[in-house]
Parts: sequence; structure tokens; C-alpha cells
Amino acid sequence: MSTSTATSGPLRRVPVQGRSVARVQRMLDVCAELVDEVGYEGLTTTLLAERAEVAIGSVYQFFPDKRAIVQALTLRNMEAYLERLSDRFSRGDLDHWWDGVDAGIDEYIAMHRLVPGFRTLHFGDVVDVHLLDESQDNNGVIAEQLARVLIEQFGITDEPNLRFALEIAVEAADSLIKLAFRREPEGDERVLAEAKALIREYLHRHVDNRPERRRPAAKTSGGKK
Repeated sequence: MSTSTATSGPLRRVPVQGRSVARVQRMLDVCAELVDEVGYEGLTTTLLAERAEVAIGSVYQFFPDKRAIVQALTLRNMEAYLERLSDRFSRGDLDHWWDGVDAGIDEYIAMHRLVPGFRTLHFGDVVDVHLLDESQDNNGVIAEQLARVLIEQFGITDEPNLRFALEIAVEAADSLIKLAFRREPEGDERVLAEAKALIREYLHRHVDNRPERRRPAAKTSGGKK
């Protein structure tokens, strides 16, 4: 995992040495464990320091308060989400924009199941709806990132209507996925399937008439076409 989100943003001091970077990552890992166990309200810097086996002064050396720690963890999760999407797109098996949307939903679901702290924090709304960016809400940031990916990968026209549609889609998908994980620990598959169908049907009306990515024709041997 890249550590860039743990070396910027809410940090009071940017770690430079390898040991300092590792210590900050350990604090974020412990933060993820604790929010799953006690929630954001139950999280304290003292509890985090004890679990991470660091002095409380080390916590405050890098973070001013617990909100900043959770903000750094949320930024790391967003980076991990975008990295997962990038890996999916790099495989070259997504032929249409809706495959990209499905991939975005699948990776969001997978992070609920696999990433400690994610199903509690999501992208930070439990703390602050503007935790990722003061100028827009957290789901708006995710919608913006998804728009960028779809534009780059599928040649969809970049226009305000696309971004508005994605904001609506992200809000709807987020609500339904949260419902699925409230109903079942690993996510109610019926609700998840309905979420994907609903989002695809909604976005068809806004995106389906736009250009999609075309794969380059495969080269034949001997230079013949």
C-alpha cells in the first residue's frame, strides 16, 4: 500500500525516516481496528497509543487529535479504493462504461468485507461529511474521482450532467450498500444485486449514449492486417 496519504493532509508533522513512516502506518492500522471495536465516539488517543504500543507523545507528534487520525485513515482508504479500481481497469477486460461502474461498486463492497475499519467509517461521514475535502462532501469527492476514471478509460464526455448523475448514483449506492451490511455481516446479496441493477438503470439514461472505450485491434503475425 502506498503511504502518500499518511504523509500529508491532516498530519501535524510529515514523517521522513522509515521508522517514523512505519509508526504512523501502525497508528492508522490500530485506528482501523479500534473504530470497528468501539466506534468513533469510543476512540481515544490514549487507547490508540496503548494498542499501538507507542508513547502518547508519539501520537501527538504526528496528529493533533483523534479526528486527524481518522481523517488520515480515511484518506488512505480512498487511495486504496482508487488503487483497486486502477488494478481492475489495467486488466483490460472492461469493455463498456457500465463494467467500470460495476467494478467501482464491487470494489466498494470488497472493502467493506476486507478492510478493517471501512464498514464503520466508509469515507468519513461518521465523523464529518466534509472529511475528505472542505469544499465538497465525501461522496461528492468519490463521484469526482469516478468521473475522472470513466472519462479517462471510456472516453465519456466530461460535462456537468455526468458529474451530477454520478453524485446521485454514488449517494444511492452508498445508502443501499450500508443497508446490505446492516442486514447481513457480509452484505445481503439480494440488496447488493438490486443496488447494482438500480445504479446501472439510472446511469443508462445519462451516460449510455456517450462514447465508450474501444480496444485497439490485435496485430496479426507477419505484419498482415
